[in-house]
Amino acid sequence: MATDAYKSAGVDVEAGYESVRLIKEDVKRTAIEGVLGGIGGFGGLFEIGKGYDEPVLVSGTDGVGTKLKIAFLLDKHDTIGQDCVAMCVNDVACSGAKPIFFLDYLAVGKNVPERVAEIVKGVADGCVLAGCALVGGETAEMPGFYPDGEYDLAGFAVGMADKAKMLDPAAVRAGDALIGIASSGVHSNGFSLVRKIIPCEKETLAERMADGRTVGEALLAPTRIYVRPLLALAQRVRLRCAAHITGGGWYENIPRMLPEGVCAVLKKDAMPVPEIFRLLAQRGSVPEDDMYNTFNMGLGMLAAVDAADADAALETLRAAGEEAYLIGECVSGERGIRIC
Repeated sequence: MATDAYKSAGVDVEAGYESVRLIKEDVKRTAIEGVLGGIGGFGGLFEIGKGYDEPVLVSGTDGVGTKLKIAFLLDKHDTIGQDCVAMCVNDVACSGAKPIFFLDYLAVGKNVPERVAEIVKGVADGCVLAGCALVGGETAEMPGFYPDGEYDLAGFAVGMADKAKMLDPAAVRAGDALIGIASSGVHSNGFSLVRKIIPCEKETLAERMADGRTVGEALLAPTRIYVRPLLALAQRVRLRCAAHITGGGWYENIPRMLPEGVCAVLKKDAMPVPEIFRLLAQRGSVPEDDMYNTFNMGLGMLAAVDAADADAALETLRAAGEEAYLIGECVSGERGIRIC
């Protein structure tokens, strides 16, 4: 039952009910084997299936960050949910786990059911791409905390892996090939620097780039989800380990997939750098090292495989619809990376 007192304080309970009604079909299309019940309970229920000898739960959590400021300005909210899912499930996949369910947390200044439905549609799209279920979430209306028209979006994913089949940096060795999988652009990292370089103004975001997209369209391109390609790769070749290239760019993330005594040597010209990064570097006069230390620079995921499997790995990833490139190798040396 709605109360006038709560509504007078800025919280519209009836709008909350309408939001739930509008998102039910999107939530339903993410259902996979193991889902018990539907949305509306106090907890999301998921039954762990058979097929795991030593099941290990792998979890990951993240948000979209200040990329949301671009979505607010352009009033485009239907893809931002995929960013939230991607940032979580891609991390989970780096352990060799298959994401099984996801929950989101959406905090709004004012609950506009149609906008909530747009955002959750993007979350559902991401879950479908990752092959996991959206088993629940929370929409909090917080007047006075968030301005009307603004919100924050975060979430977490849980995946499952067989302990014996998990990816481990200890398996990476000198001589392994490094396979780069292309990003869709900036993904969901580095937007504080992006917004410092590119003013958040409609006129600037409407500028047309050489590839035909506007600057705003390029910046809002949703983060790619690499779960299915990585799982396919692990089925075809011995996938040693993988790194999701997020905040901190190449320099922070790639060493996380390496053991002591192994260095990754990467050829920056072995895969194309999307135009949006060249624009950011030029307009912001950002040194190249800072670009690679902040952004993914076109590399969304890096996989280490046995050198003998490099061709098969590229074939598998390209068959899965990914742009994949042989971009380097592992050598003996101090743990870290060298870009040449």
